[in-house]
Amino acid sequence: MSHSTGVIYVATGDDYRNLARASVSSLKRSNPGIAADLFTDQPDAPGLDAFDQVHPVPRNHKRAKLDCMPLSRFDRTLFLDCDTLVIAPLGDLFFLLDRFELAMAHDVRRASALIQEGDTETTPYAFPQLNSGVVLYRKSAPMLDFFDKWAESYRTRAHQRDQIALKDLLWSSDIRFYVLPPEFNLRRVTLLDAWEPLDARPTIIHSHRLLDHLTGLNRPRVADVETLVMLEREALQDEWRRLGVPDAMRREIAVLLEGISEGRYRGATRQAEDEPAATAMTG
Repeated sequence: MSHSTGVIYVATGDDYRNLARASVSSLKRSNPGIAADLFTDQPDAPGLDAFDQVHPVPRNHKRAKLDCMPLSRFDRTLFLDCDTLVIAPLGDLFFLLDRFELAMAHDVRRASALIQEGDTETTPYAFPQLNSGVVLYRKSAPMLDFFDKWAESYRTRAHQRDQIALKDLLWSSDIRFYVLPPEFNLRRVTLLDAWEPLDARPTIIHSHRLLDHLTGLNRPRVADVETLVMLEREALQDEWRRLGVPDAMRREIAVLLEGISEGRYRGATRQAEDEPAATAMTG
């Protein structure tokens, strides 16, 4: 039995439509022939020819994607946030939906309270939030019911982030879901420096730096992977310095283990005081 498959984006406002255009261009380059639709607040806006179909959003709000995902015309859908670049063929990704209703990747910063946050459910540390910027799903009755509950919880509980309601639902629901490996939602491109050649095939890059130019901090737009990797490498070093870890100590195993588990290497405090230039740097 054949199934229709495709990708959808949700973009409201010119800035996010521009990002969606860049993302869909990368998708079409790496996956010729794939169908991709856009949901937007201005379906007649110029420059949307790269999309196969353009649909209006039911309501224009910060998390309009929650309303749009169940409206996909495809049996099997990959939703992508606008701050993504698809750099390789998706391959057999959609085949996961032969067995699962839903697939997403873990969010990053899992040692932080932000990514551990839930609402009414208490979950183990090993069950952090999943990132909702890359969502693979099958349009089935259980999945549509899940979307309804997700949107309702986000609205009624007044969450700032949709991942909070999502985490609770995944814990309490019987929905059959799968956790994607990070190459399908690569939030930390510095992982590329650690991966050996046969470890992974990076496919979808998802980085807030692709929209940093919209933050009002007068940052230039990042539009290519090379610049993105350079900036992330610099940010990685800066973050360790802000935690009080001088460059000279960066490779010590104790520093790495303490930094990962505590967010700050306690033994670096005195050395950091001796190197004010290193700790003064910010991202």
